[in-house]
Amino acid sequence: MDQSITFDLELIRRYDQSGPRYTSYPTAVEFHEGYDEAAYREACRRSNGTGRNLSLYFHIPFCDTVCFYCACNKIATKDRSLVRPYLDRLYRELALQSDLFDRSRVVEQLHWGGGTPTFLSSPEMVELMEQTRRYFDLAGDDVGEFSIEIDPREATPESVALLRGIGFNRMSLGVQDFDPRVQEAVNRVQTEAETMSILDAARQQGFRSISIDLIYGLPFQSVTSFDQTLARIIDYEPDRLSVFNYAHLPERFKPQRRINAEDLPPPEVKLDILQATIDRLTSSGYVYIGMDHFARPNDELALAQRDGTLYRNFQGYSTHANCDVIGLGMTSIGMVGNTYAQNARTIDDYYSALDSNGLPVFRGVALTRDDEIRRDVITRLICHFELSFDAVEQRWGIRFADYFADDLDRLSPMAADGLLEVDGGGIRVLPRGRLLIRNICMAFDAYRVGKEGPVGFSKVI
Repeated sequence: MDQSITFDLELIRRYDQSGPRYTSYPTAVEFHEGYDEAAYREACRRSNGTGRNLSLYFHIPFCDTVCFYCACNKIATKDRSLVRPYLDRLYRELALQSDLFDRSRVVEQLHWGGGTPTFLSSPEMVELMEQTRRYFDLAGDDVGEFSIEIDPREATPESVALLRGIGFNRMSLGVQDFDPRVQEAVNRVQTEAETMSILDAARQQGFRSISIDLIYGLPFQSVTSFDQTLARIIDYEPDRLSVFNYAHLPERFKPQRRINAEDLPPPEVKLDILQATIDRLTSSGYVYIGMDHFARPNDELALAQRDGTLYRNFQGYSTHANCDVIGLGMTSIGMVGNTYAQNARTIDDYYSALDSNGLPVFRGVALTRDDEIRRDVITRLICHFELSFDAVEQRWGIRFADYFADDLDRLSPMAADGLLEVDGGGIRVLPRGRLLIRNICMAFDAYRVGKEGPVGFSKVI
């Protein structure tokens, strides 16, 4: 397939609105507390016997210092003793969750996110993986996709070797920007040498995929300064890069109040940075996967996109579409069958549920048939930039043109602007529409129809 991308400044300015990132459909905004532990248990019961394997997501909420840009659910502390009571509850949750799933269901995908997973000590990381293997059957290294988010300030070459030894074979490194002035402004000071020593160690230990996270739109960034960071990153040839747009929402995220709004680059500079980034990455051989993600042409994500097997969930793009996702830890989200379930958001509520021998599920949603059909359409578009009407019709027993008549009408202005093509066979997102894929997906979002500037969502660019 054609994986090229076109940066059209006029179109981007015209379509730059707020919208979901579609790591789920319906999005978390539609989750409700009427979906409880009993509903989750029933979903798990129904999922056994489906032939679907499992994916485990662990949320490790602790951070040694708070990055001012961060919008994640985290606990900033230097008190490492807080880890023990958290792990004790996590093991209790592992035991309760494992009772709900047939042991024959293999874990093909595992991810530790945060927070800062490497806030845990080496013995604690070993213990957590041992407990995971006690309760679940993890696939072998040749099949399993086991990843961890790394803060280079909280890692050493020795800990990287340990992580590979306990089963991790993929990692993502948080960098954001190498510019010292930017780092000071967002309270994340890490040297290039610190970062690259971890990257080098990961390669030496045989990690099969290494991703680096960058953020544009931070204080004091310019096209030139960000390009300098990008050039140094590309020299190290990571398999993937995620280049995120910083959304300044201090009214929602308290740490962001320590960022001076007047130090942020204006919108036109942010767009210039994005355009220069796309030019730099594509000229260096990276392909645009979608939603801020770039990868080398032979990376698993790029290959999966070309062969039509790419998927998207709460961990981002994935090559494991046919897995039920079990969320573990505070605030984590799982997807079992046609339901989503989220754990308690605060550590006290998380502990309280488990101390009462209950699962910490506090909200979620069971999908209707319409939700499932629309999720399928949105997933196909956001992963592959194309959609076959016949494929959707055969799967769901509908006539696409009738079922989505109003939705197709909403695409007409986008087609006129050259974002996509629609004919009797399907929809093809064109290179100039790929940066605006969220806008295209919103045309099929029944929860967003008629709503202007949905609250709680970032700008699409």
